[in-house]
Amino acid sequence: MRVNRNSRARSRTAVGLSVLALAAGATTAAGPAVAQPKTASAAAADCSAAYKIEQKLSTGTTWRMCWHYESEAGLVLENISYQPPGEAQPIKVLASAKLAQIDVPYDDGSVEYSDLTGAGFGQGLMDMAPGECPGGTIKTVKVPDAWDPQHANVNGLCTTTRSRGHAYRMQADTGNKVFQKQGKDLMIYTVNKVGWYEYITEWRFQDDGTLNMNVGATGSLSPGDYDAGDGRGWPIGKGAKAYATSHSHNVFWRLNFGLDGSSKAKVEQYDSAVSPPAAGAEAPSKKTTLTKITKELAGDAKNSRWWRLVSNTGKNKDEHARSYEIVPGATTKYLGRAFTKHDIYFTEYNKCEQFASDNLRNCGAGHGKSVDKWVDGQTLTHPVVWVNVGFHHIARDEDQQPMPVHWQGFSIAPRDVTAMNPLTPPELADQNGHVENGS
Repeated sequence: MRVNRNSRARSRTAVGLSVLALAAGATTAAGPAVAQPKTASAAAADCSAAYKIEQKLSTGTTWRMCWHYESEAGLVLENISYQPPGEAQPIKVLASAKLAQIDVPYDDGSVEYSDLTGAGFGQGLMDMAPGECPGGTIKTVKVPDAWDPQHANVNGLCTTTRSRGHAYRMQADTGNKVFQKQGKDLMIYTVNKVGWYEYITEWRFQDDGTLNMNVGATGSLSPGDYDAGDGRGWPIGKGAKAYATSHSHNVFWRLNFGLDGSSKAKVEQYDSAVSPPAAGAEAPSKKTTLTKITKELAGDAKNSRWWRLVSNTGKNKDEHARSYEIVPGATTKYLGRAFTKHDIYFTEYNKCEQFASDNLRNCGAGHGKSVDKWVDGQTLTHPVVWVNVGFHHIARDEDQQPMPVHWQGFSIAPRDVTAMNPLTPPELADQNGHVENGS
């Protein structure tokens, strides 16, 4: 029997409430082996010690930031800076970074959830046991406006470090010396339960200055959504009787850059085109062209296209402007809504524009409720970046039980933030620019 829109929505919310109560009640789950800071309420403007994260990685890079927790969006990271070896001062990267929506439309058209603003994402923060934060610290979070005020404190924020394999490897030109380094990352993550799903929101800060933003969905397939047919679902279990309904997860992030401590930045788009081989040439040629984005933009990722945010004030030691390149992840773009039709949006900063859809803030009469409505021709002086990454979840037998994590996300990578590889070994520190053997 089909579950109607209202009963399905009530079931989803009720599950979130009950699980929140169970999770918040288990506040001792982190155990004595994990350092527990004092519980704190809303973050102070000066970022008190309880809300600071500072990690010097074994490779010499230090990441610093503040954090606070919002009732709908969950974890928000602020004042993020990066200090690799050889830099005397931290390099400011982002003023703030957070999730901006998880839009979940079902393929049968029966329902569409706004998981952040309409389904209790922020309220569903889960306690984590030490084994879920290996080698790290689980911080206690006070959930604002908690549905269960008696259990508002949740051991739900993990900070730890993790190896990622080779940061680089290079055979020396002479002799048998090999230059290699194993990379290290700072990992920050939470687990938020929404209905039957559990979202792992992961922020990975690499020692080379790259930031990776990922959301992993796990938990369970909804037992109330096995009423689809061919083309809108997939048979799960014995035979072909119960079809789990397919659906999409359209995840948005909101990045407010603060390169070199300034909100002012330039947006640039680069496109590369291939031409057939010229007379006498051995191969086709490829030329890259720059388009300066001076007004708000709803952008689409294409082959050989990329964007970067360029500092208005900071340069590296080679006198090149610092910037961060946006590196899109794998995506299945959902074309059913105007706000999900584009991969990236650049809008002029407006404090009330906080969620990519179903925006809860009061922006005044006639102001749109989704990011596509905010691209209206304003000049970009303080650009805010909204990144949309979609995943079309067609269930499979392996999705039960529990469901393996499926990830979606993107990265921002430093481009000319430092004059050389920030992890360059001392023996190669003089090899900057055009290097010729014997010079």
